[in-house]
Amino acid sequence: MTTILYFVAGAIFAVAAIATVARIVRGPTILDRMLASDVLLTTVLLVIGAEMVVNGHTRTIPVMIVVAAAAALSTVAVARYVSQQDRPVQDAAPLSGGPGEESRDG
Repeated sequence: MTTILYFVAGAIFAVAAIATVARIVRGPTILDRMLASDVLLTTVLLVIGAEMVVNGHTRTIPVMIVVAAAAALSTVAVARYVSQQDRPVQDAAPLSGGPGEESRDG
């Protein structure tokens, strides 16, 4: 009975991973791809956790922490990149001579 349960759980994880990879490939925007990669990393975390439960150990907790940190940091990095891409040109910081600076030309 438990073997059937393991196969069903594995099949569900596999379907989730395949559907997520399909969304990463299809896009169409970078935000869709980022969301799908977060779902894929979450699925990886779930697979690692399920493997720990099945085999009765906790050796892969550091791996789970690294995967979770990578997911969080990559989400922040992409969000910052996209927010800078969406910024209008007039809001961009000037290269030199900000407010309150005097010109040295005279």
